[in-house]
Amino acid sequence: MIAGTSRSALSGRLETTGIWLLLVAGAGIMFFPVYWMFATAVRPKDEVFSGAAGLIPSSFVWQNFTDAIGRVPFLSWTANSLIITVFAVVITVTINLLCGYAFAKFRFAGRDILFLAVLSALMIPFQVIIVPLFLVVSELGLLSDYWGVILPRAAEAFGIFMVRQFMVSIPDELLEAARIDGASELKIFFKIVVPLSKPIIAVLVIFTFMWRWNDFALPLIVMMKHEMYTVQLGLNLLRGQFNTEWSMIMAIALLSLVPMLIIFTFFQRYFVQGISGSGLK
Repeated sequence: MIAGTSRSALSGRLETTGIWLLLVAGAGIMFFPVYWMFATAVRPKDEVFSGAAGLIPSSFVWQNFTDAIGRVPFLSWTANSLIITVFAVVITVTINLLCGYAFAKFRFAGRDILFLAVLSALMIPFQVIIVPLFLVVSELGLLSDYWGVILPRAAEAFGIFMVRQFMVSIPDELLEAARIDGASELKIFFKIVVPLSKPIIAVLVIFTFMWRWNDFALPLIVMMKHEMYTVQLGLNLLRGQFNTEWSMIMAIALLSLVPMLIIFTFFQRYFVQGISGSGLK
């Protein structure tokens, strides 16, 4: 009996150790590109293309960051990206919440068919609609304008689907009690539904911020002027025809990660709740 218990405990420890090793290996694989970006950003420029470039730079040249910011309009690109991303997050999250709430809690003719039509948009690649989208934006006079990048993706099918699936778990009895008390639909939405939906709102904010901040294709066809470029377009602009300064590109790319890290850190607690639970106490 004692021997069996010892073997069982040893097997449990080995299993736990194996799981931790797999997690550490997976984290290392995911973190390595970020580390290599950092190593390239801080290593001497003449070492980037040499065969002696190793995992650890021979010296840390922090001046590469200041040189990169001084040589390109990085602050202007960052300001453009922030303006587009912040407005897009507010508009997109609001529309997704309203649409998801309607699909989850209201019954109307053609609801399921309309919801399937929204989901079908997930199967359409952006490259298929890029030409008609450019024509629409051009006809509206929104070329080289922030709204030309913000409005075409004001609603996301994936976000609507996530909100709908989350809000199905909110008890209908709670909403009916509020209606009996005389609360309007808008009051129910803002006073009851939104506070209960903080986890899914955090998920939407993180995903929408990430998608808009890293968006390249839509700003590429809309922004015609260099002063309206976002960070991603600016990085592409730095790729030379005959020579590319990878230290400068990696330094700017590394700095461009900071806003996303701040957003994720701020919403992390709600993000985990939104993924793992229903958000109801």
